[in-house]
Amino acid sequence: MPTSPFQVAIVGRPNVGKSALFNRLAGRRIAIVHNQPGVTRDRIAAPCQATETSCELVDTGGICAVNKDGFSNAVTFEARIAMESSDLIVFVVDARAGINPIDEEVAQLLRKSNPNVILVMNKADSADHDNTASDFARLGFGSGIPTSAEHGRGMNILTETIDEELSKLEMREQEETNLDDLKDGLKIAVVGKPNAGKSSLINAILKDDRTIVSDVAGTTRDAVDIPYVWANEKHNLIDTAGLRKRSSMEDSIEVFSAMRSERSIRRADICLLVVDLAAGVAAQDRKIARLIQQEKKPCLIIANKFDLFHPEGQKAARLEAAEDHLRRELFFLDYAPFVCVSAMKGHAIQHIFKTITRIRDNAQKIIGTGPLNRLLQDSFIKNPPPEHKRHRKRMKLFYATTAVNDRYQAIPVPEYVLFVNDKHLIVESFQNYLINQIKDKHPTDGLPIPLSFRSRSKKDRFERS
Repeated sequence: MPTSPFQVAIVGRPNVGKSALFNRLAGRRIAIVHNQPGVTRDRIAAPCQATETSCELVDTGGICAVNKDGFSNAVTFEARIAMESSDLIVFVVDARAGINPIDEEVAQLLRKSNPNVILVMNKADSADHDNTASDFARLGFGSGIPTSAEHGRGMNILTETIDEELSKLEMREQEETNLDDLKDGLKIAVVGKPNAGKSSLINAILKDDRTIVSDVAGTTRDAVDIPYVWANEKHNLIDTAGLRKRSSMEDSIEVFSAMRSERSIRRADICLLVVDLAAGVAAQDRKIARLIQQEKKPCLIIANKFDLFHPEGQKAARLEAAEDHLRRELFFLDYAPFVCVSAMKGHAIQHIFKTITRIRDNAQKIIGTGPLNRLLQDSFIKNPPPEHKRHRKRMKLFYATTAVNDRYQAIPVPEYVLFVNDKHLIVESFQNYLINQIKDKHPTDGLPIPLSFRSRSKKDRFERS
């Protein structure tokens, strides 16, 4: 149970029967009931006697009321306060009068609010008034519940619906309480180009339609943190807007969404790069992969829509073809393992967190200074660095050490610092050779292997200071 009763606000335009409904649910005559619009000006609260779940009713003045005495703005303000502080909203309309323009204004206001909304079509004294349900459905809160607060019609259905909604809130509060007791897990950014299946993937992980899934590119506008418990840890799934070329972005909102996605990559412990395998890796997939690589983030590639990838072939051959395609097109992200899934069908979703766990476990096995120096010295002896074409010198290794950036807490990403005679003598092919040597001798799937070269010359020390 919550520490205090749930609050249920009754809102609507003037003279739709809010106070009559309030009195009916409270079980006694508290609010003034009158045919004159705008009688109720202040918020009136009382315990609800009609529901099984303990809650407090809040009666409000008519939103958008037009009063000659100048109280309309104050009344609307009080109603908004009640809405913002309530757990559930009962939106009352007049079944006999039909939709009023003010109803539509109230509905627009309610769609921006956080609490759930129950639409009540009051003054439906007989079944003849129930036919207006289809008209009120366009307000966006379902077909509604026909009631008559004056005669008690439809009260059982209304109270059952209120109890049902409040029981969901109780469960949610209990889940949140349980989450507070769990150890913090990982911040997992789900990134990819529009329509790659990011929201479908999150829904499959949650086993719930928590995010909007649509074929329209750009459905997800913002970066949304969604809690998810796995292996007794509280993780955060960061559902991000699809990133695409700035020239393809339709408005400033989409540009801002892309910026939020890029920030999500930076603050994540690990990135899930969702690729539409059926369509193949596109230029935008490579751009997002580059962002992950540049931020030196742990990564797992989610090859989505595997069910549509050469569906006529044998699974082993399809997996081999998928690996060839991903490694060829995302060669610079070769440290990232991949999992082939079908988010829409829920296939192979269980392998995602198993692989994430393996990546995190590998990250704890950081190479010590001694083994790192022996590994690198052996690599230099086996294959000496080439002479730099412009400087006509070869790089020499003095010693190396391992450093872990403070911002990598959950999944530490070590940076290998090599002290050499001159960092400008490094050749890219030799740097890649050293990375491959470290990877072969100390495999850490999912983790980048960043090398940092530092000169020991006086000039270089001066430049770095």
